[in-house]
Amino acid sequence: MPAKTGILFLGDIIGHQGRRAVQRFLPQLVKKYPPAIVIANGENAAGGVGITEEIGRDLFLQVDVLTSGNHIWDKKEALPYLEREPRLLRPANYPAGNPGRGSYIYQDGGVKIAVLNLQGRVFMEAIDCPFRRADAEVEALGRETPIIIIDFHAEATSEKQALGWHLDGRVSAVIGTHTHVPTADEKVLPGGTAYVTDAGMCGGYHSVIGIRREQALQKFLTGRPQRFEPSKEGLALSWVFIEVDAKTGRALSIKRGTLVEENVDEQ
Repeated sequence: MPAKTGILFLGDIIGHQGRRAVQRFLPQLVKKYPPAIVIANGENAAGGVGITEEIGRDLFLQVDVLTSGNHIWDKKEALPYLEREPRLLRPANYPAGNPGRGSYIYQDGGVKIAVLNLQGRVFMEAIDCPFRRADAEVEALGRETPIIIIDFHAEATSEKQALGWHLDGRVSAVIGTHTHVPTADEKVLPGGTAYVTDAGMCGGYHSVIGIRREQALQKFLTGRPQRFEPSKEGLALSWVFIEVDAKTGRALSIKRGTLVEENVDEQ
């Protein structure tokens, strides 16, 4: 068993341009930071909202596990795919009876890596408590492996930070998603849990959180409902890389970054 295990996490993939960013930048990231697993949030991969089976299959050529969030339900054709594909996760704290699953255990050689997906409730849907659900899921997953990575898809930074402290010492990492803007607060908490409030996004660089900036401006300037489309200007890929002690599951280090290509022709 290796002494250290590398975890590479990609921020929310936004539409076609986000998928292009993964194709463009992921190979060089994998070469620089050889990971045991690549995880990405794919809930916005299809036209900016939701995911389809076709897109999921394409992403799984490069990514090992896909997490999601509130937009996982936006493409109805994804619901049967959630049932069939165990590597595509939806938040575990949606009420019982929903399709899909909230966790997956990936195996790289002799190392098992658990991935758990949770969703926040502050400024979002009033679903089951992510803290209580995390307690139950982490206890069960911990019987299989000490390496547990959590994607916490939430709006409020306070809720994300609170979950990080709540789980410190019990999981390897708590990585926030949903706001699409990478935060500069990456750290290893005292108990050995790597934490960052938001991993950012993969999508159009010249954008407002991945959408066309002129559409976002119209929304703010007029106050009227506005159709949003993913930006196709430039490429950006935000990532987080965590090294974990393979035996104990404690995080050893956390790094983050964003790769950018500003002048990319629209496709």
